[in-house]
Amino acid sequence: RTVWGEVISTRMSRHIVACGGGGWSSDTGIGPLERHILGLTDAARPRVCLLPTASGDSDWLVARFYETFARSGCEPSHLALFHSHPDGVEEYLLSQDVIYVGGGSSANLMAVWAVHRLGPVLRAAWERGVVLSGVSAGAICWFSHGLTNSLGPGFAPVEGLGLLPGGFCPHADSDPGRLVALRALIDEGRMPETFAVDDGAAVHLSDDAPPSLITEGAGRGARLIGAGGREEPLTPLS
Repeated sequence: RTVWGEVISTRMSRHIVACGGGGWSSDTGIGPLERHILGLTDAARPRVCLLPTASGDSDWLVARFYETFARSGCEPSHLALFHSHPDGVEEYLLSQDVIYVGGGSSANLMAVWAVHRLGPVLRAAWERGVVLSGVSAGAICWFSHGLTNSLGPGFAPVEGLGLLPGGFCPHADSDPGRLVALRALIDEGRMPETFAVDDGAAVHLSDDAPPSLITEGAGRGARLIGAGGREEPLTPLS
């Protein structure tokens, strides 16, 4: 059995939706991925917090986030770690219904979070039932490892928070070189078995179900890649 067959009933307690690419930061408006994420909350007006750390707190990304989610019946906010921010970060994040982590540099994201000691806070939010989500670097961060190009030329492993076992590889369909590098790293023992997720797709990991696939349309997919060329495609939600 894969590591995912072993942990579903014992380790996981809440929801994480890890997006391979696309979504609101690429296409204006709320789409299937966002509707799925928001649908996991019980709130009539979900409080959704953006962590734009991986982009260096990009003003453009923050503005697009507010433009998108303010029109969707949500209460949007963001936490910018590259600028001064208020005390009580832990209480603030624990009060959210959804935490969404934007894309960018995975290596820089993890370094900045370590300085601000955000890892234990995000773990506490997950265990409390806050829906955790994100795209690209913002999806890698939840796993033990991810495949990144933010450490120099080519692709290399980067460590995440380890809330979820295994690895995550975004943009699996838009850059074929990623899968070539990923398979080699897995066979070398430098990456664990890894979800490779296309742009416009996401993997939903919860406490009471096997990993499932959410897509923005036909042709988008995800698969769990292991050593020796083993690949297990994910099943879309009906």
